[in-house]
Amino acid sequence: MTWCSRSVFRCFKALERAGDRLTGAAGPFFVGLAVILITVGTICFFDVIMPSLSYPVITLPACLLIALNMFMHYFYVCTVKPGFVDDPPPEPGRNILWARRSRPPKGRAMSGRVRWSSVLNVTRAETTQCSKCGQTKPERTHHCRICNRCVLKYDHHCPWINQCVGLHNERHFVMFMAYLVVSTFCVSVLGYTQLLEALGITYTRWPYHVPEIAYIITYLLSVVICLAVGIMLSYHLYSISWAETSVEGQDHEVYRRKAKSRGETFVNSYDLGKRRNLQLFFNVGEPGYPLYTLFLPFRISPYTDGRSWARREGYARHQGVRRGEELTDEEDDEDDE
Repeated sequence: MTWCSRSVFRCFKALERAGDRLTGAAGPFFVGLAVILITVGTICFFDVIMPSLSYPVITLPACLLIALNMFMHYFYVCTVKPGFVDDPPPEPGRNILWARRSRPPKGRAMSGRVRWSSVLNVTRAETTQCSKCGQTKPERTHHCRICNRCVLKYDHHCPWINQCVGLHNERHFVMFMAYLVVSTFCVSVLGYTQLLEALGITYTRWPYHVPEIAYIITYLLSVVICLAVGIMLSYHLYSISWAETSVEGQDHEVYRRKAKSRGETFVNSYDLGKRRNLQLFFNVGEPGYPLYTLFLPFRISPYTDGRSWARREGYARHQGVRRGEELTDEEDDEDDE
């Protein structure tokens, strides 16, 4: 019986590893498909829907800005490394793509681009050794099975960007989803009349360059993407408001159950309140960047290098979790026989 269960488990692990290899290999194809879909959708909007909008002096610049944000944040999230633990912290650029801080951060320099601050209680992260690659990694770092590297503030590996979502590109990932939802929502709401024309229901001549069938498919995909990505965006914003990544959200549920079983209460030391958590994630407000960086597609640096974290006052670590109880990355099971 034991031999049978082990064989089944090893079979599932083999399928899991095969799925990881397939996800990694198919990444460039997913990126290419995403670029095609986004481009076709944008062309359909500006060719079919845009001419019917009122007040073009206002609506055209607004639509162009939304499209620019969508394309630029997708470019950033695909090209900006998530932050590998063995890479040096990247320095902010000085070209026109980079935003400038609203004011110099208060306090003295701590390490790299992280600062002690009179606004934030920033403390150094505890470190452990990765059981898979042997790297020394700070807390909130996880090993990606597909990239086979440790990623700072790892959230997940996304085939649609062909890399991980981590400390340095997580903001662009969320911003891309936000502008994708806004774009597809505009197509879904503003393009309904043109859908009826394309279907031949209104018996009106189709005067646009985009073929009717292409517009129908684009419209239907826009509705589906708006709903699906909207749900994903809501989940990520909810996690951000609680100062959690996708991985940490699962881990914290385990910590809560353990703490509750001992009559204790789990407290996430990273949780500074929903408003402050959102400000830190998007790095806006004091001592970060101006609010206009939410509406203009500039690159900005995170508030930390991933080796120090802002915490609640009086907390050096999570409450309710004892040393040695922290969850780590799963280790591949080795054959016992």
